[in-house]
Amino acid sequence: MMSEQRPDSVRATSAERQAFQGAIAELTAVLAALGEEQLEAVVRLADDVRSAWAAGGKFLVCGNGGSAADSQHIVAELVGRFERERSGLPAVALTANTSILTAVGNDYGFDEIFSRQVRALGGPRDVLLVISTSGNSGNCVAAVAAAHDIGMKAHGFLGGTGGRLAGLVDSALLVPSDRTPKIQEVHITMGHLLCHLLDQPGRDGK
Repeated sequence: MMSEQRPDSVRATSAERQAFQGAIAELTAVLAALGEEQLEAVVRLADDVRSAWAAGGKFLVCGNGGSAADSQHIVAELVGRFERERSGLPAVALTANTSILTAVGNDYGFDEIFSRQVRALGGPRDVLLVISTSGNSGNCVAAVAAAHDIGMKAHGFLGGTGGRLAGLVDSALLVPSDRTPKIQEVHITMGHLLCHLLDQPGRDGK
């Protein structure tokens, strides 16, 4: 049985309006709780990425699920463009090649899908960003370990107290929430801030 279509003139129900207002209020509260700690984490990441690029290195990004989508979104803004015309910037999403992900996952296990790529594609001049709402994703933990093994800096966009990754990454941005949707919403906001910073001259004016 097909559901009836609402006439264009029908307005949101009170429950729908309440959900809408609640979602905005919750996100606003989380954003308002951000401060110097989160700002410093994004600035430190931007500085490390600029240094990597100046040395001929790359920016690698990975995560799972919605965080995989965020990884590809951030990389797309850098390889393509964000807010101004410029040359493409060397960034790679380790979440995009389904043949690599399924082959490595099948042959070595899901925890190795990013670390295998870090070792194959990365080097000491590169920078890794892992995005994990829980901070406990096994494949992100393994990716950070692989990065450090080859002398690569690793940063994290995490949630809550940061989980296992908080103590492993060189710098972590922690979203002060235990709600996955709100953490994800702040992660992409901070991802856009990162892209904005990388679009601008460095703090030395270059």
